[in-house]
Amino acid sequence: RPNPYQASLLQDSVRRYLQLPADQTVLILHAKVAQKSYGNEKRFFCPPPCVYLSGPGWKLKQEQIKARDLGEAGFRVCGYMGLDSMGSSLLETQKLSFEEQPDAKGFSCAKALYISDTDKRKHFRLVLKLFFSNGQEIGTFHSKLIKVISKPSQKKQSLKNTDLCISSGSKVSLFNRLRSQTVSTRYLSVEGGAFIASARQWAAFTLHLADERCARSEFPLREGYIRYGSVVRLVCTATGVTLPPLIIRKVMKQYAMLDVDEPISQLHKCAFQLQGSDRMYLCLSTDKVIQFQASPCPKEANRELLNDGSCWTIISTETVEYTFSESLACVREPVSPVPLIAALQLTGGGDVAMLEVQGEYFHAHLKVWFGDVEAETMYRSPKSLVCVVPDVSAFGSDWRWLRYPITVPLLLIRDDGLIYSSSFTFTYTPEQSCIPGQQVLSDVPQDSDKLLDSIHQEFTRTNFHLFMQS
Repeated sequence: RPNPYQASLLQDSVRRYLQLPADQTVLILHAKVAQKSYGNEKRFFCPPPCVYLSGPGWKLKQEQIKARDLGEAGFRVCGYMGLDSMGSSLLETQKLSFEEQPDAKGFSCAKALYISDTDKRKHFRLVLKLFFSNGQEIGTFHSKLIKVISKPSQKKQSLKNTDLCISSGSKVSLFNRLRSQTVSTRYLSVEGGAFIASARQWAAFTLHLADERCARSEFPLREGYIRYGSVVRLVCTATGVTLPPLIIRKVMKQYAMLDVDEPISQLHKCAFQLQGSDRMYLCLSTDKVIQFQASPCPKEANRELLNDGSCWTIISTETVEYTFSESLACVREPVSPVPLIAALQLTGGGDVAMLEVQGEYFHAHLKVWFGDVEAETMYRSPKSLVCVVPDVSAFGSDWRWLRYPITVPLLLIRDDGLIYSSSFTFTYTPEQSCIPGQQVLSDVPQDSDKLLDSIHQEFTRTNFHLFMQS
């Protein structure tokens, strides 16, 4: 445990961080399933796994490296991505070079990754290793689990086997490939607030199932698995830009099937008809997204003829985000493993309130901090930390006079001062009877210690609430 002087320095550093966070974020986007290659044929992952670097901490770290007279070339970020090696005879890795985008984010993607038929695993993870160009290791980061499939399912999907079905509210990617040529692949993306077809970058879209009984302007969302013939809405997860309500149709041999209502499966061909339109479909033309009017089929009224640009392939996607801050610490070790908080579980109350932090990649060198206050922390497992909830007096408040909720961010801090922020907060809340507008304490005499103590006990019994910020 650090001595009081070191503890004070660390607390000052945390306070400076909270005033001006200098986070470094690594964002990995990838498909939820991967098609296996056979023989000499390499089926590259589509869409290709992408990595984004964001946050002011990257520039700050680069300036620190530059200040050590390492020159301009010393602080460029580079990396390698491959499959985790468990059970794999050949570990293929691809070098990543990051380019700065107009929004100041670093971007790179691994276009030539694949899994061969000699690899018998049903699931795997991607491994990303990042370095500064002076050789200093930044850390190792993992994707979420990816399911291996042999080829897109041609059978009618059953909701008894939901592994490959796509649910409302999940994230998907859409791409178009003309004449099955890899070089012609275009991904639905968003740029400058407009939908585009990009040969380089793809966007993840939240696919919402709509309640068709309501007016179009209301568009309430509902749960369930997406079926063909459903009214859906595509919302870009990064920008919030959305398309009008669309009817999703199954595509067979370039025909939109109007009478199919089976569940949608991974890597299926589909088309998106604008709801209420006269056979108008979402279509790409080179790098633009336009509307295309399908032709009716004279012999079969349940089919409409599409062009190549209106036929999209749909696949579920995953996102994993790692955030840390080296700005105030003399970090000599890699930042990984970067812990990820998934949930909080509160037990007890008052002076014996305990908070279990659940997630991944935890280790014994982590402490839970409530804002700038360190909590007594016990390591249980790589998925669980338990800490004692600090008393609200640590934040300069007295339970007896607490009238408003006090919310503090939850941080995980490594023993060398490396900060891992999270989207979770902890809120101390006065009891309901003591919220502003109710004159509970105004008439209490100054010498009524017993009454104040009883109020204090009641506060500490029911004062804890947990919030997760989206």
